[in-house]
Amino acid sequence: MSRLARGMIRPSKRTLLWGALIVNAELLITLAYYAVTSVPGTLRYALLTLYPWVWLNASLWVYVRVRAPDAPTHRRVLAGTLAGGYFLLLCYVGGVLLPGIGDRATGLRLVGLTLPPGFAPALLYSGQAVVLNLIPFKLVGYLTLAYLIYGTVLDVSGSAVAGVVGLFSCVSCSLPIIAAIVSGIAGSGTAIATAATGQSYGLSTVVFLFTVAVLVWQPDWSDLARLRALAQG
Repeated sequence: MSRLARGMIRPSKRTLLWGALIVNAELLITLAYYAVTSVPGTLRYALLTLYPWVWLNASLWVYVRVRAPDAPTHRRVLAGTLAGGYFLLLCYVGGVLLPGIGDRATGLRLVGLTLPPGFAPALLYSGQAVVLNLIPFKLVGYLTLAYLIYGTVLDVSGSAVAGVVGLFSCVSCSLPIIAAIVSGIAGSGTAIATAATGQSYGLSTVVFLFTVAVLVWQPDWSDLARLRALAQG
């Protein structure tokens, strides 16, 4: 993606206004969630409710600002195939798409207020052949990374290797979700908060943002050399 096609990094007044409206709406949704549920009012759980909004807002920024370059049909097909494979790999590593669990399958369930906004509404399917863990913020985030990979492959001047970093954005958050689905406790918001111990979701969010930034910026070797020179003083 050419740097001109990405749009200006400096936001306009219109962008700031829409951003403020979106953040206020998200705040109201979060406060309403706390008002109608009995979730713990701890800092850890407050952060847990924040992470999905960060993923969703970063993804929205990408969809608004980033435009994939024009390319011949055969290159778009190739880029789409690679991006699709990348998305499926992220879904597998991140616990969105998993092998079935045989006789332990419990079928389809929709999880609502027992999970924070962004985690919910979650569509969970536990089948003998396949397990689906359709968590909104993860699906949107992985689609965002796949879209950026698509544009990066089309842009021969970009660094496609940078997209590999995206694989790490889902590893640290995958275990709590997989454990919740397999053990059948995903219906409890408290269980999710307990499972997400340490900084797993925080770390995955930082890496997700870093990956988005790298794929949008697409630094080349000269950019990296300048950064290293600045770091060395």
